[in-house]
Amino acid sequence: MMNYTTIIEFVKEQTQKNNRPSKYPFRDRFEHTMRVYRWAIKLQNKMGGDIEVISLAALLHDIGWDESGEVPHGEISAQMAADFLVEMDYDPQKIGRVCEIIRRHEDQDTQDELSLECQIVMDADLLDELGAVGILWDAMATAVTMGDEATYKRAYSRIRQYFKINTPKRSRAKTPEGKREYQRRMDFVQSFIAELEKELF
Repeated sequence: MMNYTTIIEFVKEQTQKNNRPSKYPFRDRFEHTMRVYRWAIKLQNKMGGDIEVISLAALLHDIGWDESGEVPHGEISAQMAADFLVEMDYDPQKIGRVCEIIRRHEDQDTQDELSLECQIVMDADLLDELGAVGILWDAMATAVTMGDEATYKRAYSRIRQYFKINTPKRSRAKTPEGKREYQRRMDFVQSFIAELEKELF
């Protein structure tokens, strides 16, 4: 069994070191990773699949970054994950499976046949910052980008805009459970918008 405390410490260290830029100071790559990891576990509980492969791929999926932008971060993360797992004396066959998921995790529009483990990690990544967290993000992003000109109505407009953008992306979800969870979150955002309209206008 892998020592998950060691892995999580490694992930925290790498996400702090990799200098991945963010327009929003409130977005934290390590916190994103841990949310993806938790969602991957929840999806695995319902869908099955190799829990260890899913856990490792979810935890290690965002550890790398190329500041030049020339190499996809999935490629860099996969190589870093491979080096780390070899050093941890992990099963070589499983290293290959974990790294293939990491390499492909952003290819959400692919029509290729994917392993269940890959589908679950991709869905967990897709679901993060959607729903309640997405509303929080839109409100905070409005405050950050607009400063003193931020208002409730401007935050409402952004929430509504991203609801429209994200609604068709449900088709990117790979698993039945991922699709259900995606739809549940979009239904929540829609009901939030309707309630906000009653209170604002």
